[in-house]
Amino acid sequence: MTTEIIKTDTLVVGAGQAGVAMSEHLSKLGVPHLVLERSRIAERWRTGRWDSLVANGPAWHDRFPGMEFDDVDPDGFAHKERVADYFEAYAKKFNAPIRTGVDVKSVVRNVGRPGFTVETSEGVIEAARVVAATGPFQRPVIPAIAPKDERLLQIHSADYRNPQQLPTGAVLVVGAGSSGVQIADELQRSGKQVYLSVGAHDRPPRAYRNRDFCWWLGVLGEWDQAAMKPGREHVTIAVSGAHGGRTIDFRGLAHRGMTLVGVTESFSDGVVTFKQDLRDNLKRGDENYLALLDAADAYIERNGLDLPLEPEARETYPDPECVKNPLADLDLAAADITSIIWATGFAVDYSWLKVAAFDDNGKPQHQRGVSSESGVYFLGLPWQSRRGSSFIWGVWHDAKHVADHIATQRKYLAYRDAEQREAALHNNAVDTVDA
Repeated sequence: MTTEIIKTDTLVVGAGQAGVAMSEHLSKLGVPHLVLERSRIAERWRTGRWDSLVANGPAWHDRFPGMEFDDVDPDGFAHKERVADYFEAYAKKFNAPIRTGVDVKSVVRNVGRPGFTVETSEGVIEAARVVAATGPFQRPVIPAIAPKDERLLQIHSADYRNPQQLPTGAVLVVGAGSSGVQIADELQRSGKQVYLSVGAHDRPPRAYRNRDFCWWLGVLGEWDQAAMKPGREHVTIAVSGAHGGRTIDFRGLAHRGMTLVGVTESFSDGVVTFKQDLRDNLKRGDENYLALLDAADAYIERNGLDLPLEPEARETYPDPECVKNPLADLDLAAADITSIIWATGFAVDYSWLKVAAFDDNGKPQHQRGVSSESGVYFLGLPWQSRRGSSFIWGVWHDAKHVADHIATQRKYLAYRDAEQREAALHNNAVDTVDA
């Protein structure tokens, strides 16, 4: 980048899976654009996750339509470094105009003329349109209840890397979505005593009757749900591709020695208090699990599919002691808890995007990625257009919709009325004579 002002039609901020997908569709439509990335392509996959992470969906599913993983079994789960390499290779495939190491500091709408002025760490860019492709995992959230205790190591799941990172002693993992339960499982396998705080969750089978749950959600139409059901906003999903892909079973973890507790409620004088909701949370997770099995069985029968029966999928572990008599509180020192891992999600941070495209809570206002502020777009958001938006292939399809909208707007703006067309013909004729 230079000190001169660079001009482009569309500026894409972020070169993760969303930015790469956006660039592909804009390239196919002939839309001049530039993609800026503060680090490397797909950096969050490399350094924003723990060391052993693999994709939550199988390789045949968690990819873009234009390229397969050439070194991962279709039913396998790609390691995070392989996923990052995939996006780098994909970007090279169509020569994506990506500039790395450039931080976008602010985007403001121009006054009295179209477009936006973008301040970056490498200079100023003028863009007619801006696509925020920075995704939903921008600012790790640790709740205000976190204790002020220097004796405890407290980190967010975004900063967890491996068990060796933690001091000797037991661990409390708060949050039992995909990240929390996978981290808790890894810590237990390393020999640590783990307490896992379990909230409301969905618990799909990893696979059932020779089909991965991603396949089942596809044929059952679940990926196409347009909006989250009311009251489900704080329900996480417990699913994992670790160890070849296995169904998350909280009772099974407890029978291996993990202590399950309810939602973490408060800390006071070295004592943590839990809500007495563990059994209800597990029950609702079981109901979600069994509902999918029932729907799958009905689909198989309705369509006459030849898929093997799997009665053992309905077998469950008996309630362990920690579920029969759940802890109401726990003295951290007495339990030798020296670490707390907060697997409590993320918040968006669009402080750099200084436009009127947000509600009072700072959340993007948009319709399938087309924001309330003309010329501003969002990509990579959960439920951007449907349930599948949070998966790699879903981002690709959302990007196509946004790119098509941009191309349509360009056509409208390229329109010239009869007087303008006549003037253009006259000017062309003059230029020809002069030549």
